[in-house]
Amino acid sequence: MPSFYYKAINTEKQSTVGFVEAPTLDMAADVLIEKGYIILGLTEKKTRGKSNKVGLFQGIPLKHTVVFSRQLSILISSSIPLVQSLKILLRQTFHPRFKIMVAEIVSDVEGGMKFSSALAKHPAAFDNFFVNIVKSGETSGKLDEVLLYMADQMEKDYDLISRIRSAMIYPLFIVCGLFVVGMLMMIFVIPKITALLLEANATLPLTTRMLIGTSNFLRNFWWLTILLLIGGFLLIRYIVKTPNGKYAWDSAKLRMPVFGSLFQKIAIVRFARSLFTLISGGVTLPKGFKIVSEVVGNSVYRELILETVKEVESGNPIASVFEKSPSVPIMVSQMLNVGEKTGRLDMILDKIASFYSREIDNLLRNLVTLIEPIVMVVIGVAVGLMIAAIILPMYNLASAI
Repeated sequence: MPSFYYKAINTEKQSTVGFVEAPTLDMAADVLIEKGYIILGLTEKKTRGKSNKVGLFQGIPLKHTVVFSRQLSILISSSIPLVQSLKILLRQTFHPRFKIMVAEIVSDVEGGMKFSSALAKHPAAFDNFFVNIVKSGETSGKLDEVLLYMADQMEKDYDLISRIRSAMIYPLFIVCGLFVVGMLMMIFVIPKITALLLEANATLPLTTRMLIGTSNFLRNFWWLTILLLIGGFLLIRYIVKTPNGKYAWDSAKLRMPVFGSLFQKIAIVRFARSLFTLISGGVTLPKGFKIVSEVVGNSVYRELILETVKEVESGNPIASVFEKSPSVPIMVSQMLNVGEKTGRLDMILDKIASFYSREIDNLLRNLVTLIEPIVMVVIGVAVGLMIAAIILPMYNLASAI
């Protein structure tokens, strides 16, 4: 977690300096204000050789956060104090890392820290979006309603991700299987046929020579092939992690045939559903846009949302940036305009999220229907080319005898 260096005047009217840990600068300021400090300066401490990112196997499955949020909402709505509710959930939490997090949250809240600030110390389970929603619930006195609402929204996100993964399992399995079979043929089958053709001094067509050359390379330089695959994967992963690389990759995804429409609709649903949740929780519109820009999951939309923040703060309409972008459907921009003019932006965002969720469902159903014949055609073409490269020279050899 980032550490921030502060200069402040404490409750005893004395100047003090120190460090405070928080996910963001705003959260760090909130922690100091809660202590009664008057902030004179606050800057992020630059660390070397350390990363604040959660590792691949350190994240908490979303279902644990959903269950925690829903159960805590029920306990609080039953007039059970927050600390006691957290202790009850601690006793029935069995995931090791999540149990440690809940124990630390209980300790922090008992020590006088705000619940949202305690959650903010554990971004592996509670992201900035979740923390800000809880913070709005604390301010409005509707923490139980906010937690229950968050559980519902997270379940919708989880269902969306599950449907997309389910639709992609079959084609990925077929493609991987085809790749493995192709490698086995190149390494074990093609060399035996090659020896037969070379002994007969047959004239080999271009496709056969390419097939033999690929087979020889894989057999003699298999180690180089593995290194190239690993190196290429790591290079692409590094490039995608850079701001420019991620923007280029996200932009390319939106332009993909068929799948581009799916990625666009997913980003719109995340934007509309997240902003609707924040506005319903009492978060201000500019702050809501800033939070949504971090959870929308696409750099192209992130830039559009950040530009929208500047427009809103300058007094311009919300949809002024969206209307100029080809990545945003005209319908979305028009609905945002109507929502802003009528003062029912939250209702409009809910309708946008519901509409495009149904569009994603329809698109996924169509993809599942189309994927099987497309995969069969790809397999047929690949097998046909390989057979033609093998059978054609053998047929010419048999005709020459």
